[in-house]
Amino acid sequence: MSNDIHAAPFSGSYDPGDVQILLKPAAIAPISVDQKEALIQSGKRHYSEMLSAEKVPDARYLKLYREALERNASNLRTDIEQLASAIAARPETSRECVVISLARAGTPIGVLLKRALERIGVIAHHYSISIIRDRGIDENALRFIKARHGVETSIFVDGWTGKGAITRQLVASLEDNDLGFKPFLAVVADPAGCADLAATTEDYVIPSGLLNGIVSGLISRSVLNDELVGPDDFHACNFMEEHRAHDMSAAFIADIEAAPVNPNRPAGLHQQHVTAARQNCQALLASIMADDGIDDVNRIKPGVAEATRAILRRVPDKLYLADLDDPEVQHMIFLARAAGVPIVQRDLSTYRAVAIIKKLGGAQE
Repeated sequence: MSNDIHAAPFSGSYDPGDVQILLKPAAIAPISVDQKEALIQSGKRHYSEMLSAEKVPDARYLKLYREALERNASNLRTDIEQLASAIAARPETSRECVVISLARAGTPIGVLLKRALERIGVIAHHYSISIIRDRGIDENALRFIKARHGVETSIFVDGWTGKGAITRQLVASLEDNDLGFKPFLAVVADPAGCADLAATTEDYVIPSGLLNGIVSGLISRSVLNDELVGPDDFHACNFMEEHRAHDMSAAFIADIEAAPVNPNRPAGLHQQHVTAARQNCQALLASIMADDGIDDVNRIKPGVAEATRAILRRVPDKLYLADLDDPEVQHMIFLARAAGVPIVQRDLSTYRAVAIIKKLGGAQE
């Protein structure tokens, strides 16, 4: 690992006490969304090798974000506290916990969870590292953590599950190496029913899921290609200094921590509903693949956050919504209409939204 990483821990726009981001900041030239999609679907490039430029959302979309924050901050705060209590109740993490958040959607959740653990007396450390579907987890980052803390007190954290692809990648990656980390995954919302620990299986809007880098420490999605990442490097990212004036990362954390705990939000919902959620997820994917003639499940993006990201970052073919009047999906209706994406109402089982990625001409499924 290069010495400059050790000399200057990188925390994006977060306070260094909240997280150490084990990514290599690099200058990454962006390409257009259409060009990226064509390269992904043709098999010429993996999605993790490229980035498209991120735009600052317009005033109307930011208003929808603020409405989601006002609507759900209390529930998210409550869910974070529940997760912290459940983590503290595990013998392995009752005294000390190394929170390894999966960049970048897991990063703000990891910040909140580290603080919540510390409030109840658990010594907590927080690192954010890269995991990439089909490419695996950043083993250099894991070695960095293991050298400092061992492996027994580590847990992996993400914001939500979509259809379980990253969960399966985590399990496979840790089986493929001999570092000794257990693939224990904690998330806030687990509609796919595949996390080890979650507060709920409800597919609800975690407000940070509506935005990209400006709520995640100004870091981009992680990038892995041979030009940027050497054998001893962490996976790369772009640090979006140009968006600093619009950064809401610290404000998001403060807003959630200022929200009251919701005494009416029941605990233990995940354990009660996880098996049904997993079965419902698989049945829904099979139904959509059959109805839409889809051979590649990666084109299906279930869940509020994954569908939102698909509209923001990919080329969507259509957006399925369970209820067009649901306050939790209004931001997606706004994005879809602006992008000319057809919106179709249909039964989505335990999900509120599913986006379908467009199959581009000549692409191989």
